[in-house]
Parts: sequence; C-alpha cells; structure tokens
Amino acid sequence: MLALIAGTGALPTEVVAQLVERPLICAMEGFLPDTLSADVVFPLEQLGSFIADLKARGVTDICLAGAVRRPPIDPSRIDAATLPLVPIIQKAILSGDDGALRAVIGILEGAGLTLRAAHEIAPGLLPPVGCLTEAQPSDADMADADRAAGILRAMGAADTGQACAVSKGQALAIEGVFGTAWMLQSLTQRPDAGGGILFKGPKPDQDRRADLPAIGPETVADTVAAGLSGIVLEKGGVLVLEKERVIAECNRLGLFLYIRERAV
Repeated sequence: MLALIAGTGALPTEVVAQLVERPLICAMEGFLPDTLSADVVFPLEQLGSFIADLKARGVTDICLAGAVRRPPIDPSRIDAATLPLVPIIQKAILSGDDGALRAVIGILEGAGLTLRAAHEIAPGLLPPVGCLTEAQPSDADMADADRAAGILRAMGAADTGQACAVSKGQALAIEGVFGTAWMLQSLTQRPDAGGGILFKGPKPDQDRRADLPAIGPETVADTVAAGLSGIVLEKGGVLVLEKERVIAECNRLGLFLYIRERAV
C-alpha cells in the first residue's frame, strides 16, 4: 500500500492524477496540500505515532511530494513514540536542505518503509531528452547551458539552490532560499538587451527519490518576463508539471524547452 506525504504546490495533485489507484494522502500540520484532501494530518511532534499508524494501516511504500518547510517544535506535544526520534529531528531542522531530507528518509527507512520517487510512480513527470518546442536553442544557448551546469555543481556543493540564469557565459542570477520564481522576478528590470537561459537541475549528490526541482506553466511566464530565451533542464533530474500546457505556452511565447543529457 502506498502513502503520499503531500506538501504544498502542484506536485502532489499531479502525482495523484497519474496513478491508477488513489494512495493514502497524508500531510504535516501547517503544510496541507493545495488541492487535495488529506486522509491523515499529523504534527511533526508525533511523527513516531504517525509512522506506527501507517504500518498498522498496511502501508509499505512512501512517496514525498510537495513543499514542506522546517517548522518549530513544541516540546509539550512530543509523544512517547516520537521521543526517540527527537535528536534526529532536531539535527535535521538545523541542517541544510540535503541534510534534513536525508534525516527524514533515514527515519522512514529505519521504520521499514520503502521510499518511492514521485517520478517512479508517475513516470510522465520526466520528459525525454531533446528539444520539446518549436523554438530551438542556439549554439550560444548550449554554451550557456554548459556554463550553467558548472555553476549548479558549485551551488550544490554549498547546498544552495537548484537553478540559475546565464547569458553569454555570465551568471545573471542564482536560486536561493526564495526559489526560482523570485530569482526570475529579480531579472525583470535587467538593464541589458535580454537573452540567456534558465537552467535547472538537481544537486550533484542529491537523493533523487525526493525534492527534485520542478517547473510548471508559471515558470514559463516568469522566464519570458525575465527576458530569457529558453529553459534547459537536466535529463532525469527535473519534473515538468502540466507538461502539455508547459510546451504549449512555450510555443505560444516563442520560448524553447530543451532537456539536456547529464554532464559527466
């Protein structure tokens, strides 16, 4: 039996739409899914009891999908089943994104649950290699993609963002804690003539079973507003939500969408 631990954003709904059978939908307090009704809502302070409940229901597999921030812990709400996990949870909250994710995965797997990637149970989320749009990237765009991939590797080593904007070999902006949309919006007043690419990919050592970067129709609009010419994604490392709509919007707005082989 599959349980989907859903956060905010469009990804949980997209995953459920691609499944034949509806999973048990769970959510942490404060981070309920935008358009799905959760069957189980749990506070972080009762994570141990939540896991025990999943196992009692016959859940064997877990998928993490959607955005969840690290909330403060109320010590008065910690129950007996969660008490042994408190040191791990506290360390996770104080860690970077990768460290926190590894801690959560470790807790789930330590309880005998199998973590399933969103794109494993909903493979349509990952597009094939190549250009998916009428507009095509130029040689200069592909050179910018090479440059951007190198920037992302350096960003990954510092456990920062999963996207950057590059034009003529220069970094225009890099993603930080406020996300891709905020980064792109910061370029709407750029003083140059425009051009360049948005590049997205996972961190080099990221566990790809959770928290892969994603784009959707809003990303297309933000990329155009930023004056960029197209979007380049790393193969197998970026989810595309509402793929047909994304491609249609790119074609309507003259943007290219290119899926690039992962650099060695």
